[in-house]
Amino acid sequence: MNSIIVFLVHSAFFTASAQKIQSNVIRGSSLTPGINSTWLSRSGLFAVGFYKQGNGYAVGIFLAGIPRKTVVWTANRDEPPVSSNATLHFAGDSKLVLRTTPEQRISTIADSVGSTSAAMLDSGNLVLYNSDQEILWQSFEHPTDYLLPGQRLLAGTELFSSKSETDHSTDGRGDNVRVISYFTSWTDGRGDNVTLNLNAEGHLYFLNATGSTIKNLTDGGYPTKETIYLMRIDADGIFRLYSYKLKQNGNWSIVWSSLNDSCDPKGLCSLNGYCVSNDTEAKCVCLPGFEMVHPGNWTPGCDRSFSVPGCNNKNEYNMYTMEELVNTEWEDVSYSIMSFLLKEDCKQACLEDCNCEAALFKDGSCQKQRLPLRYGRRKLSYSTIAFIKVGKSTPVTSKDMPKENREGLRLDILIISAVFLTFGGMMLVISGIVFYKNHFWYKKLPFNGDVELNGDVALRPFTYLDLEKATNGFREEVGRGSFGTVYKGAILNGQKIVAVRKLEKVLAEGEREFQTEMKVIGRTHHRNLVRLLGYCHDGIHRLLVYEFMSNGSLADILFTPEKQPCWEERMGIARDIARGILYLHEECEQQIIHCDIKPQNILMDDYGCAKISDFGLAKLLKPDQTRTFTGIRGTRGYVAPEWHRKLPITVKADVYSYGIVLLEIICRRKSVDWSLPEDIAVLEDWAYHCFEAGDLGQLVGRDDEVDKKQLEKVLLMLEGTVDVPIPPSPTSFFSVI
Repeated sequence: MNSIIVFLVHSAFFTASAQKIQSNVIRGSSLTPGINSTWLSRSGLFAVGFYKQGNGYAVGIFLAGIPRKTVVWTANRDEPPVSSNATLHFAGDSKLVLRTTPEQRISTIADSVGSTSAAMLDSGNLVLYNSDQEILWQSFEHPTDYLLPGQRLLAGTELFSSKSETDHSTDGRGDNVRVISYFTSWTDGRGDNVTLNLNAEGHLYFLNATGSTIKNLTDGGYPTKETIYLMRIDADGIFRLYSYKLKQNGNWSIVWSSLNDSCDPKGLCSLNGYCVSNDTEAKCVCLPGFEMVHPGNWTPGCDRSFSVPGCNNKNEYNMYTMEELVNTEWEDVSYSIMSFLLKEDCKQACLEDCNCEAALFKDGSCQKQRLPLRYGRRKLSYSTIAFIKVGKSTPVTSKDMPKENREGLRLDILIISAVFLTFGGMMLVISGIVFYKNHFWYKKLPFNGDVELNGDVALRPFTYLDLEKATNGFREEVGRGSFGTVYKGAILNGQKIVAVRKLEKVLAEGEREFQTEMKVIGRTHHRNLVRLLGYCHDGIHRLLVYEFMSNGSLADILFTPEKQPCWEERMGIARDIARGILYLHEECEQQIIHCDIKPQNILMDDYGCAKISDFGLAKLLKPDQTRTFTGIRGTRGYVAPEWHRKLPITVKADVYSYGIVLLEIICRRKSVDWSLPEDIAVLEDWAYHCFEAGDLGQLVGRDDEVDKKQLEKVLLMLEGTVDVPIPPSPTSFFSVI
């Protein structure tokens, strides 16, 4: 039997198009947890169906032909487990659906128009066929955390690690634990449409678009007799090759690992934590003065265990002490860098700076940072010293008091305790009588069907009523834009002011899209991005809760003469925006294209720091959402030429929009202003004419604060450290439409 299994496994290691076998699942077939719970492959090695997950069941593909069941694919893995009343049904409309009762909630497992049959192949691939036995859908093209022999990971497809060995939902500690993040370093940036491939001999390698091997990760050639190989990105973010000997019925063995240090994967310990590794495992630790948001769950990370006084307090720095961590560092998102300092100078500089919450000191350089801190790791090879600002705690203890005071204190405590005990007893009696007379018993509220995201991202869920109350019935409107209306509100008993955005015209099919985008946005943390604090996913209502930016938008200050910032302040704002866009495009693990960079979407905090808002929302909305949209994503005057030419959209679209905003910052005027003479009404055309004429001074007029030499280079390069190439004429973009 084992030899037959191995033969079938090996024969399945070809491309999906070659895997045409007789179907074993016809339309109308159903499974339920219990006796009839799986559809087996021909050899019985793989099965698709229900498996135990927590207190319920999930649907997935697993190795059924070995004693130790191994789940290699899970359908809709972030949805909650279902009950024993659930049904997996291959419906007449060509869909493989999961129904739960009594709610009759339906979720689609696989969908392909025209499919008439399905099969669980011996390769571990679940496929849907049409009447000609052609594959229309296959699980190999929708991987989770495993890569099976014969399966290839296509460009743009990702593997996400599971939370644990028993919980196969995605790991919410960040978008950092995915195999796609290894691609650049593994392939040295070579090749187009690169795919990652695994064969039956344990050979893991990259192919380019022409089918040529460009890099081997493992040599392969391992024994294949009665042995199978699987690749998995584990819960610790490390990619490993495993082998299993069918006859021995033992455990999985590690053949190869992508990383040697268990702390190397980014974001393992989430926000405000850091990773410490030993020879066998990684340990997550909160920063000094911090504690886990949810004990036992590192997804939300750590938060302060002390209150923070406002910056208006003159003695604010006396309320803190600086805790030192040696050989520790994290992602560099410093807002200020001071050079040629001693260690004590760096510590004192952060202590006396209200905005500084942590600092990194190395080789005379002091990097001041704000919270949250991420990608923290401790290694003996690091020469960095970290300083964490921690609130002082100096409670008065009884041993510090005179004897007569201690005796008086004991008497006071006894009296107060007696009063509270008496009062508590009375309240219990009264409550019991009220409950008895009114027959009032607590009942468990029914689940409304909405899936909360707080298991995957560190965001706080709100109900619609919560936010209606927080905004006083959505009374105070503070902004209106392409993504909906924004209202001022207050949470935490009125102690924290927030901005609540009502998303309008969210895509009808956007249930999963909304959850996906919230995960992406919730994982972004940068000082030049507006922080998302929570969300509402309540029935038809979709709302987002952001930190409140008291100084309004860049448009408010840039286009109001009495508020306009000076040249140096404007250059600082330009750099802030550039850093935020760079993070979204290159430093954020899942690349985000904003699609609507403009002054109205750049908000200013209390300290004049510019922050980008509304990033990651474009995919949630209908193209005709507002009149500012023209069937494309973006706002007139800021839209990149490729939108008009129906070309593929890349991050360059944001760069173009940023260029227009940069011109507005330099010139302190709107990009299109028809109240001005026609020859200067369109800013980008006028700027190019000034560039051609060698008279860039016209752009800033009589602003004596402007550094004219810097101006000549800042049109394209903020720092002005290299020569600026001649830019293309704006009209050249539209020569062919």
